[in-house]
Amino acid sequence: MSFVRLALCVVGVYSMFLLWAIAQERLSVPFKSIEDDSSAKFQSAIIIGTCQSALSSISALLYILLRRNPSQTLSQSLGLEPKSQPSSNGKAVSNGDAHNNNNVHRNGSIHHKESTRFSRKALLVRYLQCSAFITAAAPFGFAALSYISYPAMVLGKSCKLVPVMIMNVVLYRRRFAPHKYLVVFMVTAGITVFMSMGKDQGKGKHRSTALEDVSPYANIIGITYLLINLALDGAVNSTQDEIFARHKVTGQQMMFWINVFCTLITTFLSLLPLPHIPVIHPSAGGQSELMEALAFIRAHPSIVTPLVQFALTGALGQLFIFETLQHFGSLTLVTITLTRKLFTMLLSVVVYKHSLTAGQWLGAAIVFAGISVEAFVKRKDIHAKRVIEEKEKPRIKTL
Repeated sequence: MSFVRLALCVVGVYSMFLLWAIAQERLSVPFKSIEDDSSAKFQSAIIIGTCQSALSSISALLYILLRRNPSQTLSQSLGLEPKSQPSSNGKAVSNGDAHNNNNVHRNGSIHHKESTRFSRKALLVRYLQCSAFITAAAPFGFAALSYISYPAMVLGKSCKLVPVMIMNVVLYRRRFAPHKYLVVFMVTAGITVFMSMGKDQGKGKHRSTALEDVSPYANIIGITYLLINLALDGAVNSTQDEIFARHKVTGQQMMFWINVFCTLITTFLSLLPLPHIPVIHPSAGGQSELMEALAFIRAHPSIVTPLVQFALTGALGQLFIFETLQHFGSLTLVTITLTRKLFTMLLSVVVYKHSLTAGQWLGAAIVFAGISVEAFVKRKDIHAKRVIEEKEKPRIKTL
């Protein structure tokens, strides 16, 4: 049964995110108008994000409700209350009460740690913080595709370890093992080689019109947007680590609330008649982004298929990711996502006929080698922990 579940998770992650990647790249190039022979690019990353976050929150909610324990309240199922646990006298107590019971010493004194008390407000604030970072990051990732190729984008997004480390140090003062700095060096070197060895980042079946206008500076602009996107992604991941460390929530609960807040934020922004803001609100000023998007869809109906594909596959793909994380751990998930990103880049080269030089393939190899070092070390650490746990079990039983 475990093998079947793992096989389904691998197939689910691969199929959903490979289709998601094809749809994402398709959304980044011009669509033909039914009114005339002109072509235009869909500019609203906020609307694209709204579609995906709305479907993701619905799919996470359905997953939670289908897998919930009948004894749990809805609030507990959604992670807004600590789960009830049986106490030594057979009565159910909350996690907070169990924690306090464990801290009763022989002399009758109770040591209560304020930092470990469950706080719904603090948890929701962290979720909102993640959603704000995600909403801000999406437009920069979308804009980067106007200046760099999708394989370069995938390669850059494979390097989340770098911004995650930086943001963990800056925001939460965490430290890292020495090998991670080697990984950062290899990833940075690989990206540098890949970007410097490209003859024509825009060459392919779908060449960006923006790229043709600013080709001498395309790489600089694209990399800048990508770095901003990665920095915000790093803030998201470090905040998620903080949530898991301080609050006992599941991945599906986090997925639900972050996507709910993302949907609320992006819906609110799409209704505002914002002025023209590069990257953030590229549409003409004075009109809401929702109206601009609906007008574009009416004139370019061919966008509907990739837009639905992008939102649906992204939502389902997240469920497979959290299912893998819950049942097989982060090591298996890292291995699956690492190889998935490699195949995503190869699929993009084949489907959209991107041309990569030998130097770019070398840069990609350096990047994936660096990420493989991280996966290998993590595997050794997990194995060592399991050995220690197995040795401790007999001793604990004797006690």
